[in-house]
Amino acid sequence: MAKENLYKTRILFPIGAKLVVIISIILLLSLGAVTILVSVLSTQDVQRTAEDNNFTVNRRAGSQTESSFKSAQAAVLLYLEMLDRNVGISDRDPRLDSYFFSHNQDLAALVVFAETGERTFIYNEQFFLSTDVDPALVDAYFTAHAGVLGSSGSDIRLFNASPNFQFPLTAMVFARQGPRGKETTAVLFALEELSETFGTGANTSFLIDLEGGVLLHPDNDLVVGGGNVSALPIVSVMQQEGDNNRQISFAAADGVKYFGAYYRLPLMNAAVITTIPHGVVFEAVQSITRQNIFLTVGVLLIAVLFIWFFSKTISSPVQALTGAALQIEQGEFEIALTPKTHDELGLLTESFGKMSTALGIFGRFTNRDIALRAMRGDIKPGGLPKHATVFFSDIRGFTEKSENFTKTFGEDASNRIVMWLNAYFTRMVDCVEKTGGVVDKFIGDAVMAHWGTAFTAGSPEKDALNCVTAALMMRSALIEINAQRTKNDPGNPEIRIGCGINTGIVTAGQIGSEQRMEYTVIGDPVNLASRTEALNKPLGTDILITEDTWNLVGDSFITEEMPPVSVKGKEKPVRMFAVINLRDAAGPQTLSELRDLLGIPTPDISKVDTDAEEKKYKIQGN
Repeated sequence: MAKENLYKTRILFPIGAKLVVIISIILLLSLGAVTILVSVLSTQDVQRTAEDNNFTVNRRAGSQTESSFKSAQAAVLLYLEMLDRNVGISDRDPRLDSYFFSHNQDLAALVVFAETGERTFIYNEQFFLSTDVDPALVDAYFTAHAGVLGSSGSDIRLFNASPNFQFPLTAMVFARQGPRGKETTAVLFALEELSETFGTGANTSFLIDLEGGVLLHPDNDLVVGGGNVSALPIVSVMQQEGDNNRQISFAAADGVKYFGAYYRLPLMNAAVITTIPHGVVFEAVQSITRQNIFLTVGVLLIAVLFIWFFSKTISSPVQALTGAALQIEQGEFEIALTPKTHDELGLLTESFGKMSTALGIFGRFTNRDIALRAMRGDIKPGGLPKHATVFFSDIRGFTEKSENFTKTFGEDASNRIVMWLNAYFTRMVDCVEKTGGVVDKFIGDAVMAHWGTAFTAGSPEKDALNCVTAALMMRSALIEINAQRTKNDPGNPEIRIGCGINTGIVTAGQIGSEQRMEYTVIGDPVNLASRTEALNKPLGTDILITEDTWNLVGDSFITEEMPPVSVKGKEKPVRMFAVINLRDAAGPQTLSELRDLLGIPTPDISKVDTDAEEKKYKIQGN
């Protein structure tokens, strides 16, 4: 009961109460749904109206066009019939032509083709005077297009003559029965009145032939240039469907969407197309939608002012916890978290901080990288064979140094030696981790590490290269550390190490009991790496690698082969190589130079006690 009361006391502002307030304010978002609904319904209504209007405009434009051509045809037929019955077309009085054209000012010229091949030209002189068009072009045009303009029926056929005259003119061709037999009449027609009608309002109407050639368009350049719009989807639909009228929605080549309708002119090879852009149709709807959006945004901004105060009490702690969780996932266990609220999140933050502190302490007693990989499931229970490179290092004369600590510092010796070792291990571990290795354990003053086990650089060669590189980094680090020490400082004595490296197939896995386990490697290559490290002192070296490692990385380093060694458990002597330096790197190039640099005395190998180290090795003489 005491815990329950404490819990209730610390939760001053429950998250549930906050959520009630937040959800109440978020209901304002329903304005957005209303805006969308109004926009959709308005769009549908406007679209229906626009389609009906566009279709009506198209029909009206088609009717006007049809009426214009039919009226012109009727006027021409009446005039020619009058001439036939009175004076004949060849003996007509020029005043009759003037009278006829004064009542049909849109007609530029008439040409009558008789079956005998005879052609009669009747010109509207006033038209040519007012437009500066050369009348001689009429003869040239009809001569050049005589075969195309021929007609065998009463249907009206329309052709764009504008490119030949550089003036908007349409050739209207139809047949009639005259006194000289069947005749073909061609009329040059200037459609100025229709052009003005087609170019008014938001809708655009234009006249084309059934092949898509432009006959009449608000853009005169398109007409005079002999433009063709057969690529428009609406023209393609008209040509494929073959019906007289239809309305569709289509997108032009430039991506602009249109509502379009077409109307085929009866008994003519032409159709009227009427279009209106979607943007024009929906402009009013879009304007209203924008206004509604601005209104919604305004309301939401006001709501945000209310919700901000409450959201900060939730978002800030959650963000801090999220960042801390990500840091822990990356291996940064010790994170300082301070609760800023007195609700469930405040309690969670406090508990999370205690957990991170516990994880930080735990991380010091185990391999951090291995723990993280095990936590993520990258390392499964059980053992696996791994082609790994194993490393051992040991401080030379550590027992003597420990005794000196005791003699010098007495009861404080233990603390002093641990601090000294921790500083040394910190630099060595850094070399291992920077090259992708795993520190397995510390055995007194010794370090055991391996590459290619928990994670690998991609191949045994790369793992072995990283391991030897780490050993060279340790050498450089110790040279730097020793150079910074005060000579003969009993609290910070000089450190020299020996490193043994071997490569082979090991068993890697989580080994231990149900209460405590560690990720480590076992096998003969591990034992050989340990025994190789012990050979540094008698051989006067600091980094020794076995033949198995040398076969993988020998080309990358300057090495010097040492006498082969008989190792317990091995039938054949094992070849050993001292690592001098990276190839082409500054520094020592021979074992002698390396010994001088590190202060290692040159041993007399013939006097080495091969019975040392429990007979684990025997150096073969030269």
